[in-house]
Amino acid sequence: MAAFCGFMMAGNGISDRAMAPSMSNLQGNTPQQASPQHASPQHAGHWYEILAEMVVAEGVRDVFALLGDANMHMATHLATLGTRMVHVRHEHCAVAAAMAYARKTGRVGVATVTCGPGLTQLMTALPAAVRAGIPLVVLAGEAPLGSAWYNQAIEQAPLVTATGAAYHSLHHPSRFAISIRDAFLQARMEGRPVIVGIPFDLAESVATANTSLPAPSATMMPPSVPLAPAPDGVATAHDMIAAADRIVVMAGLGAVAAGAGPACAALADRLDGLLATTLPARGMFHDHPFNLNVAGGFSSEIARECFAKAELVIAVGGSLARHNSDDGKLWPSAKVLQIDIAPAMHVQGRHAADATLRADARLGVEALLAGLDQRPARWRSDALAADIATRPFDSAVFTIDDGTLDPREVVAALEAHLPAQCQLVNSSGHCSCFLAHMPSRPQSHFLTIREFGAIGNGISFAMGVAAAHPEAPVVLFDGDGSLMMHVQELETIRRHGLRVIIFVINDGAYGSEIHKLRADGLADDGAVFGRPDFAAIASGFGVAGHQLDDLAALPALIDEVIASGGPAVIDVPVSDKVISPVIQRSHG
Repeated sequence: MAAFCGFMMAGNGISDRAMAPSMSNLQGNTPQQASPQHASPQHAGHWYEILAEMVVAEGVRDVFALLGDANMHMATHLATLGTRMVHVRHEHCAVAAAMAYARKTGRVGVATVTCGPGLTQLMTALPAAVRAGIPLVVLAGEAPLGSAWYNQAIEQAPLVTATGAAYHSLHHPSRFAISIRDAFLQARMEGRPVIVGIPFDLAESVATANTSLPAPSATMMPPSVPLAPAPDGVATAHDMIAAADRIVVMAGLGAVAAGAGPACAALADRLDGLLATTLPARGMFHDHPFNLNVAGGFSSEIARECFAKAELVIAVGGSLARHNSDDGKLWPSAKVLQIDIAPAMHVQGRHAADATLRADARLGVEALLAGLDQRPARWRSDALAADIATRPFDSAVFTIDDGTLDPREVVAALEAHLPAQCQLVNSSGHCSCFLAHMPSRPQSHFLTIREFGAIGNGISFAMGVAAAHPEAPVVLFDGDGSLMMHVQELETIRRHGLRVIIFVINDGAYGSEIHKLRADGLADDGAVFGRPDFAAIASGFGVAGHQLDDLAALPALIDEVIASGGPAVIDVPVSDKVISPVIQRSHG
């Protein structure tokens, strides 16, 4: 895994923003046998067939799609070539599902949509993928070039490029195959979405006979050699370590990609230090007694206490974003040493690091270890380990309304009873803070993508994870407001037989908004919508629906829905009086 981290580019796999889980991001979309030229079609056919064949030549196994005039021929041909097509009910959901699929597999995520309104529906998903550094290729239609007027014609490129994604129009059929290859290459190299616009009259025209397919993008990737740190950088890091007594080693997705977990744990052990992760890397040290879990706005009480005492934070493969440091408030007295392939001392408008070590995450940490002696235990103790293991992440006291549950108790029950093999997906919104605190779950079984802060993505992310891991139950934790944004995808889940179990943390409102409005002394009417009967809604889509009013019934209910093998929605009414620690701090 570390070898992938040697690239000096945006998609290097080192920071949280530009993470690939493994070297499969180089290999996962690769056909079994790559050669400089692939076999040519033996018939004229149509250009949409050539386009589909080039996508298959890239090793694509799964495509998330919503068909329209401008993409339906190509998408249908993809299916005849053996590609699994997941046909969703909203274009946004196709791209959001491809994001989660890419994050969990390390492959380039692929979606296809039609032109005009099909493309404009992507304007929330694309910036989310850009900010999360997720490589995608979106095969989009364009209006026909041969028509004097077309009602869905629109200038698509400016919309896409405004999100930070790349856009390429394919107006020369002879370059169709090469352009598809180049789109995959760009997505891999830059770690961002690339949208390919294809006028559908060109796609449906007759192709040139014996058109050759170029070598796939994986054959054009540069060798992946992990970057070792410079000796003077290691010396500076050793000086910072020598000057600090209380040290926290904090790992991000780049450390996950580089396989740096054991080295990070060994470094903390050597230095009498503690461990933590960024939110997307949550669970990396799930079995370590001195793991503080999430560092940032979602940090637990014990984590905040320990970070407040820290004198040095060693950030390994993390981007040091504002949320990661709780806008600088999490470690007020600590200096920061960043180890990353592309380190930055100034991030998102704030001074983020005092020194940097430019290196592959694993090699950088191992280089530090080579020159350090074992420190005696002064910060670590049995009492601290017990406090980390047993103290609730939030001890604030709230009055719980009759007929509702405390979301913190719901999380504790889920942590205790969900089987270990479940793939967990945490959405955005007020409830997501609570559900980040399931400390026994490894990072490989957890997904969250929050860089753009948009709710409504949870069900799409769950579909992407289910496509990536068909062998495991996928458990989504989502808020009621978020799920209602794309509840139509319950039908997609049922139709495709995806093993998705949804726990709806239902407070009858947009949780963040009601708590902020109340704290500001304003009416909350515009953010309160009542509690829809999600069990009945699920049943209407042909999905098993349940309501959980008593946590004592949770173990049997989990056994039932997992044994059924099918999708399920579990409506969990929670109190709207319980305020997340994030909003407690920001709004008193």
